[in-house]
Amino acid sequence: MFAKFFHELKSAGVPVSLREYLALIEALDADLANRRVEDFYYLSRASLVKDEKHYDKFDRVFGRVFKGLDTVKDELQAEIPEEWLRLLTQRFLSEEEKAQIEALGGWDKLMETLKKRLEEQKERHEGGSKWIGAGGTSPFGSGGYNPEGVRIGSAGERQGRAVKIWERREYKNLDDSVELGTRNMKMALRRLRRFARRGVPEEFDLDQTIEATARAGYLDIKLRPERRNTIKVLIFFDAGGSMDPFIRICEQLFSAARAEFKHLEYFYFHNCLYDYVWKDNRRRWTEKIPTYDVLHKFPHDYKVIFVGDASMSPYEITIAGGSIEYFNPEPGAIWMKRVTDVYERAVWLNPVPQKHWEYAPSIQMMRELMSNRMYPLTLEGLDLAMGELKR
Repeated sequence: MFAKFFHELKSAGVPVSLREYLALIEALDADLANRRVEDFYYLSRASLVKDEKHYDKFDRVFGRVFKGLDTVKDELQAEIPEEWLRLLTQRFLSEEEKAQIEALGGWDKLMETLKKRLEEQKERHEGGSKWIGAGGTSPFGSGGYNPEGVRIGSAGERQGRAVKIWERREYKNLDDSVELGTRNMKMALRRLRRFARRGVPEEFDLDQTIEATARAGYLDIKLRPERRNTIKVLIFFDAGGSMDPFIRICEQLFSAARAEFKHLEYFYFHNCLYDYVWKDNRRRWTEKIPTYDVLHKFPHDYKVIFVGDASMSPYEITIAGGSIEYFNPEPGAIWMKRVTDVYERAVWLNPVPQKHWEYAPSIQMMRELMSNRMYPLTLEGLDLAMGELKR
């Protein structure tokens, strides 16, 4: 199994060496993983992966090779009973039943009721219409059907109706080494170019050398700075949640942008921009970067690209505390305005097909905040977006 793990990592493009693999085997012989899968995961990752950008590939291989293993020992180790982690019931409602379910009456009322239920409820509940549980019509829980609810936990089938999600989720970093399908994107991004020769003269200048040599009567070698694209770009990627189906195309865009722009900075956010962003999705709770720091560090001549589906509850854009993950002190709309005030050239690339935009209020709201500078994440949309940024 371990040999298969090694070969799968190599096939996935993780630069793992035989020496590192043997070091991992020695560590296992010394029982450093304590025969626990979680400890083995971190031990093997620390032994075999030298660069964080390969963590995503490592996770996919690890999950494929060791799928289904909960522990190296025979006995089951769990702190929470399995039945509490599974959705035991899935209630299928008729259209008539769904029509009878009504929202509680707005954001404040929803959160006030949730607080009261948390104080009253003492045990697990499934399939009901009031208590926090699974598979019911209550606005609180997981896997249920309610047009304005709070999802607590991650089990169960999604109905896409939650306005706040009460769980701590982990997202994966985008892989900037993806090459398949990026060629056309690179061609579209090349519209955003402004070349200049700046920096240390290191490139051989043939024309100037010939001219100088003719004038001097001896070989007079001339050098010049490398000709580079001077355009500076800030990219903000929406990560996790409804963006998961678009990871592949975002990786292709990320890879193409890294290849085309010498001056490129990127950050992650979730759903809407708020008071902080992050560079590593695995450390987004501990290594936060204040959005104000980004606005102050990078001057106004940067071009800004947002990449996201803009699919969220309107609360996340319009009110304080609307974020599904934490209590944001200010509405997302305020932060979007601050960015567009600092950076005159900014666009939003949306992977959702444009024909569906009119059915999502949040997309329409974000489009207005971007002064209609939202474009589909297609080759045609990229071409139009680069044209807008180049003005």
